[in-house]
Amino acid sequence: MDRKFMHEALLEAKKAYNEGEVPVGAVIVKDGEIIAKGHNMREQKNNTLSHAEIEAINSACKKLGSWRLDGCELYVTLEPCPMCTGAIINARIKTVIFGAFDNSMGCMDSVINLCDYPLGHKPEIYAGICEDECKKILTEFFELIRNSI
Repeated sequence: MDRKFMHEALLEAKKAYNEGEVPVGAVIVKDGEIIAKGHNMREQKNNTLSHAEIEAINSACKKLGSWRLDGCELYVTLEPCPMCTGAIINARIKTVIFGAFDNSMGCMDSVINLCDYPLGHKPEIYAGICEDECKKILTEFFELIRNSI
């Protein structure tokens, strides 16, 4: 696990922030190299599926020419939700490294850990990596939203 990859995920989160999206970013790494990036694009695409993880997984599948992301690591700034956790399991991502915990939707520790169920694949999970930085961008975003209402 390498903090520089979480910093790359944070750069993706900053892109989302600048686009008016909830600032979550993700990168997928294989053999020590970034093969895909993604950030939240739900508002831009008007699509509930356009979470950072899903965007990155789609990109990685295209790059590798396979739906199987065996041996890949996913770095994401926020704990994955149920949908994204399901996609991670189905894609067979080896390792998930996330920053901030999500006490309302997090499905790798906070609310529930879907990876504890016998679903055919269980990624390794590392939580709280660069947590303060990951929380800060989310906090700033939601404060900005609240203050503009």
